[in-house]
Amino acid sequence: MNKQELVSKIAESADISMKDAKAALDAMIDTITSSLTEGGEVSLVGFGTFNISNRAARTGRNPQTGATLEIPASRVPSFKPGKALKDRVNG
Repeated sequence: MNKQELVSKIAESADISMKDAKAALDAMIDTITSSLTEGGEVSLVGFGTFNISNRAARTGRNPQTGATLEIPASRVPSFKPGKALKDRVNG
C-alpha cells in the first residue's frame, strides 16, 4: 500500500474528505519525525513504538575493491510492533 492508497483508506474509514485525511496523515508523520529527531519515542498502545537506536561506528569493506573504510556512528529510526499488532498479523 502506498501513501495515496493509505489516504484513501483513512478517508473512507473515518468518513472524511481525502484532503482532511491527507492532512491528518501528514501531521502524524511530521509529529513522529519531530519526536524522533529530538531523541524521544512515540508509543501507540496496541500498535507499537517508534524510537531511535544508536548504531556504533564500525569498519566496513568495499565489496568491489576490498578496501576497508570507516563507517561513522549514526542514529537509526526503528519500530517495535506491539503485542496486539503481532497477534493480529499472525492470527
